Formats: sequence, C-alpha cells, structure tokens
Amino acid sequence: MRALGELERELRTGTGPVPAAARRAVRTTFASCTSFLVFLYAFDRPVAATYALFGAVSLAGLARIPGTGRQRAAVMVRLLPVVCFLVVLGTFLAVRTWSAVLGMAVVGFCLAFSSAAGPRAAGAAPGLQLLYILPSFPPYLPHTLGERLGGALAGLLLLIAAEAWILPDPRVPTYAARAAGAAAEAVRCAAALGRPPYVLTAPAAARARAAAESLRSSRVPEAERPAGAGLRERGLAHTGLAARTLLSRLRNLPGPPTGRGPRQAGLDLLGAVRESATGTATLLRDGRQPATDSSELLRVRARNAHTPAELPESRRRQAALLEVADAAVALRTAAEIALRGRGAHLDADAADRFWYVRESTVRLWWHRLAAHAGPRSVHFQNAVRIALALAVARTVAGLDSLPHGFWAMLAVVSLTRTTAVQTRGTVRSALIGTCVGALAAGTVLALAGGQTTVFAIALAPLMLFTFTVGPVKGVGWAQALFTLVVSVVFAQLSAVTWQLAEVRFLDVLIGSSIGIVCGLLAWPRGAQDELGRAVAGLLRACADDVESTTAVVTAAGRPAEPPGDEEHRVRVTLVMAESAYAQYQSETQRPAGPGPDWQATVMTGHHVLWGAGRVLGSADGKPLASGEAAGLREYAARVAAGLRRAAAVADLPRGTPDGRPPDGRPPDGPADLLPEALSPPTQAAPPDAGLLYFATTAWLDSLTADLETIASGRVAARTPA
Repeated sequence: MRALGELERELRTGTGPVPAAARRAVRTTFASCTSFLVFLYAFDRPVAATYALFGAVSLAGLARIPGTGRQRAAVMVRLLPVVCFLVVLGTFLAVRTWSAVLGMAVVGFCLAFSSAAGPRAAGAAPGLQLLYILPSFPPYLPHTLGERLGGALAGLLLLIAAEAWILPDPRVPTYAARAAGAAAEAVRCAAALGRPPYVLTAPAAARARAAAESLRSSRVPEAERPAGAGLRERGLAHTGLAARTLLSRLRNLPGPPTGRGPRQAGLDLLGAVRESATGTATLLRDGRQPATDSSELLRVRARNAHTPAELPESRRRQAALLEVADAAVALRTAAEIALRGRGAHLDADAADRFWYVRESTVRLWWHRLAAHAGPRSVHFQNAVRIALALAVARTVAGLDSLPHGFWAMLAVVSLTRTTAVQTRGTVRSALIGTCVGALAAGTVLALAGGQTTVFAIALAPLMLFTFTVGPVKGVGWAQALFTLVVSVVFAQLSAVTWQLAEVRFLDVLIGSSIGIVCGLLAWPRGAQDELGRAVAGLLRACADDVESTTAVVTAAGRPAEPPGDEEHRVRVTLVMAESAYAQYQSETQRPAGPGPDWQATVMTGHHVLWGAGRVLGSADGKPLASGEAAGLREYAARVAAGLRRAAAVADLPRGTPDGRPPDGRPPDGPADLLPEALSPPTQAAPPDAGLLYFATTAWLDSLTADLETIASGRVAARTPA
C-alpha cells in the first residue's frame, strides 16, 4: 500500500498513475459521451453513435499510446487515414465469414507487427484492432458506411481536441534534454581531468555515472525513447549511446605516470573535448547551431595520434585519450543528425558509423521491418499469436452466430499476453471481474426496466469512474467496470434485458479461452526463450567481428577494406536482442528473483561495434611488429572464445533448466564460466609499442570487462540466497 504522503505529492504535482489516469478519463469521457449522446439523441443515428463512442474508447481506453496528451493527439492525427481504411475494409469483408476471417488474420497480423516500429505504434495497435473488429461483424450493411465513418471520425476528432487542450499533462524532459545534460556533465569531467590530480574524484565519477544511467531506456519514458526507424530517431539513439560512452571513457581515464605530469598534447585534447561537448550540449538543449564545430577537436586528435608518448604508461593514457576524443566527435555528429537530419556535416570517418544518413526513409523502414520478418523476432511471434487468436475467435463468432461476438474478440486483444503464464493470470482476474460486473449490470438492467433516460444520465459518471479506477486497480476492476459501461451503452441503443450481462460474460469467457489456447500453441514462454537465442546469436557475431577486426589490424599489409559482413551481422543480431530484451522486461518472469544481466550482454554488442571502428580508425598504415601482432591475435582469440562460451551459456535455459554449463558442472565463479578470456596474454606492453597496439588492447580490455560482468551476473542468478 502506497504511503499517503506519496499519493498527496502525486496529486499536488500532477504526476503519478492516479492523476494521469484521472486526466485521461476526463478526456475519454468527454469525447466518447459527447459524440455518443449527440448522435443518438440529437440526430437519431444509433450506428454513428456506436462508432463515435468506440472510436474514442479504442484509442483512449484500449490503446496505450505513450506520452503527454499533445503527443498522443499528434499520433492520433496521423492515424486518421488508417482508421478510415480499417472501417471501410472491415465493412466490406464482413459479407462472408471466410472473407471476414481471412481479413481478421491479415489485418490482425499487420497491426500487431507494427509494434516493430516503436512504442507509439505498439501502443496504438490494440485500439486499431478494435476499430477493425467493430465493422467486421454481421449484419452486412455497406450502406451504413457513411454513418460509420462519420461517427468514428467525430469521436476521434473530439478525442484529439480533448487530448490537446483539456487538463494538459506535466512536461517531462525529452531524450535530447537528457543527452544535453549528459554532455554538460562530460564538460565538467573534462575540465576536472585537466587539473591535478588529473583523475576524477569519487563524487565526480558518481555524477558522471548517474548522468549516463539517465539515458538508459529503462529510465526514459516510453514516449521519449528514440525507438523509431527514421533518420532522426536513429541519430538520437546514437547520441545517447555516444554520451554514455564518452562519460564512461572520461570516468575510467588512467592518470599520468607516477611522478610525471601529463603531456601538454593530452591536456590540449581534453580542452578540445570540453569545447566540442559544450557545443553539443547547446545544440541539444536549444536546437541552435553553436559557434564552433568539431574541427579543432579533429585537428588536435590527429596531432596526438601522430605524436606518440615516450613511456608505455603515457602511451596507454594517450590511447585512452584518443578514445575519449573519438566518443566526443561521435556525440557531436550524432547530435547534429538528430537535430538537422541529412543536413548534418559528416567527415569521412563518420560515413560508415552513421551509415543510415545515406539511406532513404523508405529504405530505413525496410531495414527495420525486414530484420523482424522471421520467427526469431518477438514482434513476429506476437503478431502470429494475435492473428491466430483473432481468426479463431472470428470463426467461432461467425459459425455459431455468437451474440455481440466482437466482445469475444475484444477479450482476445485486451487479455492475450506474450507468455502463457501472463495470459492465464490475466484471464483469471478478468473473468472474476467480468462475473462481478455482469451480476451488477444484470441487476441494474432489471431494476431500470428500459428507462433509457437513467442510462443516459449515468453514462458519463460511470465512464469517468471506470477509466480512472480501471488502469490503476488492474484488469479485474477494469473488466468489471467496463462490463457495466457496455451494458449501459447498449441499453440505450436497443431494448435489452438482464441477459445482456450474461452474454457479455459468455463472450469474454470464449475470447479468453481462445487466447489461452493460442498462447500455449504459439511461443508460450514469450521472450524468455527467444532472448537467450538472440543474445547467443549476438555474442557469436561479436566473436567473429573481434577476430576479423584484429586480423585487419595485425596483417602485415593491412587490407584496405575493413570487415563488413561481420559488422552487418552484429548490427542485425543486436536489433533482435534489443527487441527481445525490451519485451522480456515487460513480462512477468517465473520464477521470480535475480536473473542474468541481459543488459550487460546487449551493451557488449554496442562496445564491439564502436570499438572496432575506433581501432580501425587508429591505424596509420604502419604494420605492427611481429611480437605485437602475435600478442594481439592471441588476446583477441581469447576474447572471441569467451564470447562464444558466453553464447553457449546464454542458450542453456532452453535445454537445461538448472542453467549448468555444457559439461554439466555447476559454476563456481566468473572464471569457471568463462575461463578462456579473463586475463590478457601479457601483463606488460612491449617497450616500443605504438598507439595502434594500445588502442586495440584497450578495446579488448573493455570486452574482457564486459565478459566478467556477464559471468558475474550468471553466477549471481544461480547462487542460492
């Protein structure tokens, strides 16, 4: 039970679930009730009244479009053509049961699969499903299409106006603002590193870590996450990744050798990083182009890269400083892409890293959707599950002439979850709530005796209470109250008896049963199994990329073309792993308790991609000495073996429930899980090693640290409390 002080603070500031639900309930009630009552009582158009009410309820009550009211209104405006298309298609495909079933399967799949486009599309999909389900049921009345479209558009336009102007939601920091704060923190870190003792203090490091953590997707509201496939969304996502990388590199920058001060060239590089990060923060915060660009940073970075330090310790710090500079340049470039799109300036080194700038919007969306067009994608699995359940429910409703059969399909859309365990738990609560609501509705209908005036007066306060309490109290309360609402609505459309409540319970029972059966048949464990497979594929791709990149670096006459196939594999598998992880976070896991550090594994993919680019960019054309090349190849082989070992462990939950390694031994610690890669091949660098050697070693060191984090998480997950 939440503390009263916390609830009071939420009510005072307007934040939290209760005030947010109350604001949305007011808007939903205003739009749906106003349009319904006007069409029904002023114009005597029951068909238009029905579509007006359910049009508003679909995108406000059933849909969960993230963001503030104005953000949701903008999404709804773009969805108006889609709504019209769905109503028209559903109306004409209802002519035969087989055409209605086929349309339900295809449209259901497409709408569910649209979740691959990002959280806004995923949130709108259930509401759009309802707007297609409603006209796809008998009777076949194509001559009422005008009323259907007019009612749906009227309800939605009122809802858009209400979302935009009634009870505005508090503003939340945008992702760009968060990234601007991280860039400003990088400025402070770079300034501190330019003064004695030339390393960050513990409080400064803690602030840098907190600024980086604020950009994690789990800590960013859904509406602000840059999850779309477009150019600016990709650029903003890269901005967050670059900001986190820059802060991490600054936080872990080694100090100068004991008894010696830092090189002036290194201090100049930190000053250039500070200047570039200041401009980036201005660009992200104010949206205006700062007076300076990254040209000075690029010049100082090039000078440092061609002027090696004297001591090996100094060269290690120099390599780390070059990584800091690389992250700062990437941050500035990504921020310009996010704000200016294709008008951003890209230097030659950034062309491959920001490959999507050269692609058209259509191609970018094709890349996103094609990556998920297969049974290994959780978006594809969810779409198949929903489409199958909807098609079965429409078949049952059509063959058995189920009264108000669309309620059964609405139950499929609203109650089916991504795992069988979640669906079963949701259905249990929903059936209890529906039963209670049906008893209450039957009592009300019997006592009212057909007095529609009573229902008209009660509709608005009942809807306001339903859409305020339902989202806060859970699915049981929501189903009970919504049963009352639909009973009051249909009692005004035609003469009904208490048996309408009985029909409502029967429909929900049938729809819930279909959802459970289809959930058991189609990937019943949701993302829990798929995440292991996706992560294993990512780690294997990372291992291949590590080996191929190191082979390019250590070759005597290094090939002109860097490895491309392996990098493409890492990008594709990274998308699949991130989408599976995002769904996994939303699922109720069984058994509850600590689990593997999946996020650390996903971040390893980013570190491989960005690190490989930095290493290849550090090459100056001079071949490494034979001893240096051999040592790097040996180290890379160990890291690649560790990544493949981690991939095998990630695959274990599918076949070995106890999570033991392939040899059957219980893990004793990180080194037991990943014995091949937890230490570099040599502890001391060759005395004449150059910057390329240290840049590659620093990259492999960071991947070794990632492997230790992954292994430690696995051990913690399997160790009894």
